[in-house]
Amino acid sequence: MGQRARTRRVTTAVALLAATMTLSLAAGCTSSGDDGRGPGREQGERPSQSRTAEGPVLAVKIDNARSARPHTGLDSADLVYVEQVEGGLSRLMAVYATELPPAIGPVRSARESDLELLRQFDRPTLAFSGAQSKLLPLIDEAPLDAEPPGEAPGAYYRGTSMPAPHNLYLRPDRLMPSAPGADALTTGFRYGTAPSGGTPENSLTVRYPAARFTFTWSESRDRWLVSMDGSPTVTADGQRVAPATVVVQYVTVRPSAFHDRLGNTSPYTETVGEGRAEVLRDGKSFDVNWKRARAADGTDFTTDGGAPVNFAEGQVWVVFAQA
Repeated sequence: MGQRARTRRVTTAVALLAATMTLSLAAGCTSSGDDGRGPGREQGERPSQSRTAEGPVLAVKIDNARSARPHTGLDSADLVYVEQVEGGLSRLMAVYATELPPAIGPVRSARESDLELLRQFDRPTLAFSGAQSKLLPLIDEAPLDAEPPGEAPGAYYRGTSMPAPHNLYLRPDRLMPSAPGADALTTGFRYGTAPSGGTPENSLTVRYPAARFTFTWSESRDRWLVSMDGSPTVTADGQRVAPATVVVQYVTVRPSAFHDRLGNTSPYTETVGEGRAEVLRDGKSFDVNWKRARAADGTDFTTDGGAPVNFAEGQVWVVFAQA
């Protein structure tokens, strides 16, 4: 196939701040006119899934420090967002609409960027373990249902296989009776036939100051195998995490007005606007454009000619990288 391996070095707007912090300090950090409805399901059918949304999506903030792995329930998510946090490390937001696994975690704290990102959904349920005290009023005012342990204590439990604070898990069926269905994913994403062209791609690595993600194409599985910080990403039950589509979305990452409890500035990832992206699917990389005009809109991905770009059926990972 003439595939080739590439490594992308992605720097961030807060790299200078990250250089002054130790990894161990950041890894233990726990602080930190529209109605919120997306544009409707324009992204095409998923034949095996419900077409009618029967409630909100569930979004869960997931710890991604090395000591928090392996994750639980990550392979069941429809969508996984990767965002930078303090110290150049990363955190995940997993979004569930078509399946609720028995448990999800470890659950960690929310960030200001999450509020803008979640506006694309119709009053989503956000599961998180806390936030910086000055951010909590903004979470309360946001068009979402906030469900931290203090609001839903019966939905959370402490596991025994991980050290605190990396051992908080969610029982999603305690927050919602059933998965709402694919139509709740008002992201603007489209699914179907791949666009023409593209470049054969074997492996792509995205780097943050203190984290890296590698996506390696598996011909036998027709999926992208995820590795984090040089190690294969598997769930607690041994399942290899392997999305069908990976999007590297180049955005502005800037310091926010918030800090963690140690005084480290939290990065803010801007997801409203426009820019370029790379879409990985079917063993190829496609250079595309992205646009999200308002916080209440989903994100459109198009070719240079303006044609919509379809994703492959299955789990999607969106990695936010500095433009």
